[in-house]
Amino acid sequence: MKVVESIAIFQCGAFPKSAGWRKAVRQVEEAVRAVDWPHGTGTFTIYPERATDKKGLGGNGVLPIKWPCIKKLEEFGWEVEVLPHIIDGVLGTGDLDALLSTPKGNIAFEWETGDIFSVHHAIDKLLMGLKFNGIKGAILVVPSDRLKIWLTERIGNIGELRPYFRLWGRRQIAQRRGRVPDPRVRARCGEHGRAPHSQATWWQLNQRGETV
Repeated sequence: MKVVESIAIFQCGAFPKSAGWRKAVRQVEEAVRAVDWPHGTGTFTIYPERATDKKGLGGNGVLPIKWPCIKKLEEFGWEVEVLPHIIDGVLGTGDLDALLSTPKGNIAFEWETGDIFSVHHAIDKLLMGLKFNGIKGAILVVPSDRLKIWLTERIGNIGELRPYFRLWGRRQIAQRRGRVPDPRVRARCGEHGRAPHSQATWWQLNQRGETV
């Protein structure tokens, strides 16, 4: 997988020029490039089914796709599934995907796998971290417009976020996209939203001998 666009929404002060921030960006870019599907192939090939295909199973699940990225960040020394320490009671919105401590402050990472409401929730979480000094910078990964059509229905994506760029704080939003198509393997869906239906049909596919 590759980063097809990196957008600096807001930058101020010396932190965006710090060695810690530049290193974090390089590590995230490398972690995104480490994402492959099917896992272990060294390439990223999406199953060619749209979420809107009436006879299909609802597109590709998102959670398994991000796992190699999180694993790579952990290898780089990022903490995974954590929250920064800020004022008690201010941030109780769920863990961040990854957090990196630098001499100048923490850097947060989120790979969004939900719908547009979930993306806004993730951004609010990052903004709260910035406002209350729990983090100094943040990076959010979302699907590109080309990739979104092959994922679960209503997945949050860069196209839906662009109108809001002027409202938000300092972060970079990286898009992700994959090579299309591959007729063999669908990424398993998660367990929220429309995902339970897709998960059930995924196991039915496995029983019929699909490659996973």
